[in-house]
Amino acid sequence: MRMRPTLSWTPTEELPPGSTDLEPVADALRAGGVLVLSGAGISTESGIPDYRGEGGSLSRHTPMTYQDFTATAQARRRYWARSHLGWRTFGRARPNAGHRAVAAFGRQGLLSGVITQNVDGLHQAGGSAGVVELHGSLDRVVCLSCGAFSPRRELAERLALANPDFTPTAAGINPDGDADLTDEQVGDFRVVPCTRCGGILKPDVVFFGETVPPQRVEHCRELVREAASLLVLGSSLTVMSGLRFVRQAAQAGKPVLIVNRDQTRGDRHALTRVALPLGAALTTVAARLGVPVGGETEHGPRFARSGRALPGGPSTRS
Repeated sequence: MRMRPTLSWTPTEELPPGSTDLEPVADALRAGGVLVLSGAGISTESGIPDYRGEGGSLSRHTPMTYQDFTATAQARRRYWARSHLGWRTFGRARPNAGHRAVAAFGRQGLLSGVITQNVDGLHQAGGSAGVVELHGSLDRVVCLSCGAFSPRRELAERLALANPDFTPTAAGINPDGDADLTDEQVGDFRVVPCTRCGGILKPDVVFFGETVPPQRVEHCRELVREAASLLVLGSSLTVMSGLRFVRQAAQAGKPVLIVNRDQTRGDRHALTRVALPLGAALTTVAARLGVPVGGETEHGPRFARSGRALPGGPSTRS
């Protein structure tokens, strides 16, 4: 499955308006077997902007495509300079009420699984187990030549040593981990090669224009087949890699529920779209169900506590 570089979506039909009624979401969770599909909107309350919402990063930033990244050394220099700086912000991000509510629903046995389109690790940091990272994770690095995986923290240390005077201030951070830097700020940033073969290093994330591993896609499809309903949290569903699971669920007659403040490409397939802030909405639902959400996790984000490098196939680890 290829992630098409679709950056925007315009409705071609009149879509139902958003609701503020959370009872359908509560009903689905009461019944159990809910599969969560989350997008960048669930992490905005952690200080990581989404792509397309109000103030979204696409208004100022075009994400790197796989084709651009592999085409030139200059594109890779620009990417790694921006991503190296953005990594520090990701490392400080903490799970918010939305992440913690999803984890709480999982602990209560109300969920059949969690698929996230995000690469920030905040679901796992918030306590969710068995998270499938559809688009990979920024805490791993892969060599495009020999296929070796390594922890991102190790690369961060190598880049810091190679660029001791690199101390720009970013104008903003984006959901793909990029910081907003000018070409002048990027300057002559030094990119380091794979320590094993000298090849090109890339974060283990699916860039726009890149193929999602087929085995990961099939794993997600199986989760949809096994679920009783699909709950979409904070995704515009503009990219087909997430939308196709909504279509699959709807075609199978499974209820699709969406919590997203703006219209989504999947609204016409949904039983309801709740147009409320995610943290408050999920916390309210948890209270109705008598599910304790709790406060901050003990360890903070996964990036801050782990540099594990694991293969990028179906991700079912906590």
